[in-house]
Amino acid sequence: MIVFIKHITIEGPGTIADFLADNRIPSTVIDLSQGDRLPKLEKSFQSLISLGGPMNVYEEEKYPFLRDEGLLLKRVIEEEVPFLGICLGAQLIAKATGARVTKNPEKEIGWYKIVLNDYGLHDDLFRDFSEVFKVFQWHGDTFGIPEGGRRLAFSELCQNQVLKYGRNIYGIQFHVEITKDMIIQWADAYAKELESLKGIVSDKQKMIADYNTGEKPYMKQAEQFYVNFFTMAGLLKRKHFSFSQSI
Repeated sequence: MIVFIKHITIEGPGTIADFLADNRIPSTVIDLSQGDRLPKLEKSFQSLISLGGPMNVYEEEKYPFLRDEGLLLKRVIEEEVPFLGICLGAQLIAKATGARVTKNPEKEIGWYKIVLNDYGLHDDLFRDFSEVFKVFQWHGDTFGIPEGGRRLAFSELCQNQVLKYGRNIYGIQFHVEITKDMIIQWADAYAKELESLKGIVSDKQKMIADYNTGEKPYMKQAEQFYVNFFTMAGLLKRKHFSFSQSI
């Protein structure tokens, strides 16, 4: 069983859920914004995936569930449960391992190139990836690299794009799970943020146009990422998988 942790209704598992369904890997979604309770770690949980959200990791008084999730992630680390944190989820796992989470010098919103360093190029999470590839971003904060952890990738505007801790704990700053509908939904929900950054970051139309242009390589890239992660988690055999979103 894969457990997803949602922090806001509109930021769901996207194409990860599609991939799991295509490969008959069971999953469940815990939506903290709707009052769902965090799960207890059980042997039936094979992996935990923490998704994004507009809140900051240091807003625990405003969002008490962030404190509870931090305690759960400390257990995840201790038990070495295969974990993937996306955007806010990556910042939460960084905080749980003792790293700082701060404002990034600039916001990244839209499509950007990231670069794998030597560690990233040799890590199984990025098996069969190019050294440089495009991803979708929507973040204002950035995570540090904890003691004992490693940075696997960087971008021009944000030095820490991927962190690895231990054997199977990963945090990615970008949104591998994004769909076109999610981009539209986020752009509408966070319209004030986009308006405040007009001329600095991509607007709704540019993000959608860039998605349409790069959809085919992006979906193949997402597929490869899922194959790599879930193979490492012991849930998939590399030569036996399917993904209906592939083009």
